[in-house]
Amino acid sequence: MLFHDTALVYGRYLRQSLRSRFALLFGVLMPLLYLFFFGPLLTGLPLGGRGSSWQVLVPGLLLQLGLFGASFAGFSIILEKGQGVVERLRVTPVSRLALLLGRVLRDATVFVFQAVLLVLAAVAMGLRAPLPGVLIGFAFVALLTVSLASLSYALAMKLDTPHSFGPAINALTMPSMLLSGLMLPMSLGPAWLDALSHLVPFRYLVDAVRDAYVGSYTSAPMLYGVLVAVAFTALSVTVGTRVFRTAGA
Repeated sequence: MLFHDTALVYGRYLRQSLRSRFALLFGVLMPLLYLFFFGPLLTGLPLGGRGSSWQVLVPGLLLQLGLFGASFAGFSIILEKGQGVVERLRVTPVSRLALLLGRVLRDATVFVFQAVLLVLAAVAMGLRAPLPGVLIGFAFVALLTVSLASLSYALAMKLDTPHSFGPAINALTMPSMLLSGLMLPMSLGPAWLDALSHLVPFRYLVDAVRDAYVGSYTSAPMLYGVLVAVAFTALSVTVGTRVFRTAGA
């Protein structure tokens, strides 16, 4: 029953995404701009001594894609509440967990597709990374998307207008981006900033993907990254499901 309901919800929202091809491609524009205009500035610089500058930058851009895209996913819930869609869903027998999973799995599909486009562009720019490492990077993008989209939808269920939702998301995503080392490894900064960044869970995901891109699959950062990603996903889906149930979505 849960699988069937999730598939129905997933199919509905995926069809919506496919009908908006411009939005599908526009979401990858910002990481591509960083890739084209910021990436060449790093070429040849010593960035921690492991791999090329592309193997440092591209993993950060992949997770930046998930961070910003999934965090703002809740806007659609606010629009649906205004149109009465959420109200109509309240009277259906569809599982509340399926209502959440269908949405977040659609988001994961979209952002992994965008991540593939980003990696292809990076390869054209000079990225060289092992295929298993690239696939691991896509898996981290999917987990991050599921996590943040779940929390984004949960927050949107509690708010009524985009004017309150947007500033709240910005207040969370900007510090997370700056402290997680998406652009450059935090180990390059002062000791106090490097220590502070360990309080941000995305730091562990970025370090793990960077290790994957140099073929280091059994390192400590990889282990920590997997543990944090799985735990964060489980917690986020639990919170999102609870909000959907109590809100009567």
